[in-house]
Amino acid sequence: MKQDSAEYQTVEYQTVEASEENYYPDGSFGQPQSQSADAGGEVEPIWFHTHFEDSMEMYADAETVANHLNNHKSWFCHCASPMKAQPIGENGYDLLIGRFGAFGYRVEARIGLELLPPDAEGCYLIKTIPVPNYTSPGYEVDFRSAMKLVEIPSQEFAADWPSAERAKLPPAITSATWKLDLAVGVCFPKFIRSMSQPLIEKTGDALLEKIIKQVNRRLTYKTQLVFHESLGIPFPKNPKKH
Repeated sequence: MKQDSAEYQTVEYQTVEASEENYYPDGSFGQPQSQSADAGGEVEPIWFHTHFEDSMEMYADAETVANHLNNHKSWFCHCASPMKAQPIGENGYDLLIGRFGAFGYRVEARIGLELLPPDAEGCYLIKTIPVPNYTSPGYEVDFRSAMKLVEIPSQEFAADWPSAERAKLPPAITSATWKLDLAVGVCFPKFIRSMSQPLIEKTGDALLEKIIKQVNRRLTYKTQLVFHESLGIPFPKNPKKH
């Protein structure tokens, strides 16, 4: 597949100070060439961790938002773009995120995610699942996310908005809030493992946090946009954020 389209450009991050460039996969779900850490020996992965919290407003009542989120087959793959997503079974997706690197070592990030239906308390969980017929090239991922929907009266939510903007809102809005705990273990080659362990961990944690923030920003905006456009609901800008 040609890679001269900006939509599918793959950008390698060399350090955590990398610019805010897009880091898109090339659109292929084929098995990548393995970058084994060392030939002829097992290597323990070095683990990186990040915790992330955020929220997004959906300008409709919680029941309307829940019905939309529950029908994830109608929006998830589209909202994940320019990342590539393919369904796995009833609630899972094979997600090709991109290619990232530090210290001159690159890893193509690809994971399976399962979007579980809301539990009895209305909590939406997302967790990692195996990708059929795929073996990750030298890394492991543990993704655990929990999201709740909180309905808020519009007059309360937008109490300090200008009256003209507040009048555009429906009687209630829904805030979707989530927490993510992510751990990634990478089997680095010998030339990286010889470096300072604290330096490797600090660099990896910072790069992981940067990637999560960038993916979250794009995915959140597209999820909001698709929700409101698909239901014909106005999507007013929050004056507090502009």
